[in-house]
Amino acid sequence: MSSALYAVMRKEFRQMTRDKRMMALLILAPTLQLFVLGFAANYDVDRIETATCDSDRTAASRALRQGLLADGTFIDVGPARDCRRPGDDIRDGRAKVVLVIPDGYARDLASGRTADVQVLVDGTNPVIGRYASSAASTYLNLVSARRQLPSLAAMSAAAGAEIRVPTISVAPRVLYNPAMRSAIFMVPGVSAMVLLIVTTIATAMGLAREREMGTLEQVMVTPISRSELLLGKVMPFVIVGLFDVLLALVVGTWVFHVPVRGSLAVLGLGTCLYLLSTVGVGLLISTVSRTQQQAIMGGFFVMMPAILLSGVMTPIENMPGWLQPVTWLNPVRFFVEILRGVLLKGAGVVDLWIPFVALAAFGPAVVALAVGRFRKRLA
Repeated sequence: MSSALYAVMRKEFRQMTRDKRMMALLILAPTLQLFVLGFAANYDVDRIETATCDSDRTAASRALRQGLLADGTFIDVGPARDCRRPGDDIRDGRAKVVLVIPDGYARDLASGRTADVQVLVDGTNPVIGRYASSAASTYLNLVSARRQLPSLAAMSAAAGAEIRVPTISVAPRVLYNPAMRSAIFMVPGVSAMVLLIVTTIATAMGLAREREMGTLEQVMVTPISRSELLLGKVMPFVIVGLFDVLLALVVGTWVFHVPVRGSLAVLGLGTCLYLLSTVGVGLLISTVSRTQQQAIMGGFFVMMPAILLSGVMTPIENMPGWLQPVTWLNPVRFFVEILRGVLLKGAGVVDLWIPFVALAAFGPAVVALAVGRFRKRLA
């Protein structure tokens, strides 16, 4: 490391530590965001508010209601206010699900006829709506199957031989996340988002602040090359970014119990390539910004599409076909794949060669573009 580069890095670190707001942005904010988003970004569905419209009022209808509410997936909020209009409980937000048991339910079961039961589900939240509909249907199908067992036994006795109904036995095995906890899936994605916000905004603001205060031109007249100047200014943010990743690993492991099944060296390589991309984007934003306010606005203009197209919140496969190719220009997508692959699956560089190659191509390209524009602006 040359003395000039070391001097610029030392100056940047000193300026960074003197600015309490910048230190809060770089250290405190990522930790708080990871805590809040790690708990808030939860796709586990339970305790769904459920109202009941029981027009039959028999032991069979009460048993059906109690069985649906037994495991805690659905919680009882009481009877529906008006069984003539059961959807009103969903419309006013009192319930997410309304179980409608019509008059004659027990009589139809006793006579061997099909007993109709209706389940009204609030579809404004598709995640809760699909899960509630599936869980209710699964339970009601199980109740129906249990009701058929006595009939099969009676038919077997009458025929003098056992009547067998062909069935399919399913033995599912969930790999890497057997408990299906959403935090294990979401925390790596949230870490990539937080790292993007911190490094991109901080880099863009740092150079914009120098230009706004007029100190950048003063540094340029010193005997230091422009490459050393840029490298000395961005390296502190890369180091802070590596520290933030380490902090995210500690928080994710201790608080959210995210496993670390892969190599930390592979994760470190992917992080360095990702930081090269995010710092490069911040540097590019700073070249088109005259003030810190413009740098912040430019950062958010870039980050929102990057987060939405990363696959953290919604699967890329569910996006429209014309939009999916755009995600190949998004470094967040590839770093999320690396994080989840290394931490959750124990994958290596060979397994994740596509995101590694993509980051290795994107990072130097955006840095070269930013450096070229920076030199042109100072020329």
